[in-house]
Amino acid sequence: MDLEALKREAALRAVALVKSGDRVGLGTGSTAKYAIEEIGRKLASGELTGVVGVATSEASDTLARQVGIPVEPLDPRPLDIAIDGADEIAPNLDLIKGLGGALLREKLTEVQARRFIVIADHTKLVQHIGEKSALPIEIARFGFLSTIERLRAVLPAGRLRQPGAQPYVTDNGNYIFDAQIPAGTDIAALERQLKGTLGVVDTGLFLGMAERAFVAAPDGVTELTPR
Repeated sequence: MDLEALKREAALRAVALVKSGDRVGLGTGSTAKYAIEEIGRKLASGELTGVVGVATSEASDTLARQVGIPVEPLDPRPLDIAIDGADEIAPNLDLIKGLGGALLREKLTEVQARRFIVIADHTKLVQHIGEKSALPIEIARFGFLSTIERLRAVLPAGRLRQPGAQPYVTDNGNYIFDAQIPAGTDIAALERQLKGTLGVVDTGLFLGMAERAFVAAPDGVTELTPR
């Protein structure tokens, strides 16, 4: 079975937890796309009714509307469930997210979810955070070179995300600094330090947020809970 088919399978497992009338956080990225499409399909077929989405990016908002999911802006009410992908998943379900650039909206949305369900393929599993992926850090554009200097005092290795001639710009109008996390780093302490760094808007560390993960591998989909 190919990886895309498995990613879709993981998404279907997560969408099975969505109930009629739920307010659902709609994630961003190649795996979350399958969840949005499946919720749309279930609404169209009548298997689900009254579901409302809160999108974590402009792209997910557009896709949700295309497949018939009503979309609302984020407000202080809790979400019943949020479904999203991840770039790294540690055994305790701590995550790195944000390689797709939507980390701030994802975190703002998913922190309000009563249940946050992660969907991913097996290549995203790691023994410790930072093992495979850079850590995306969203930073303000104003004075960004000064912010990067401050960040390099904490995480010396990293670079401004710049796919072409210009830096990458998030949906919120910010830049992203992709930093390497040294092995053995205290991740919770790092998160506090980064959040206290002037110019940092937020980080791609999603710690203690996920309730479970559905992980697609060549031999099928595994359900993980924090170890």
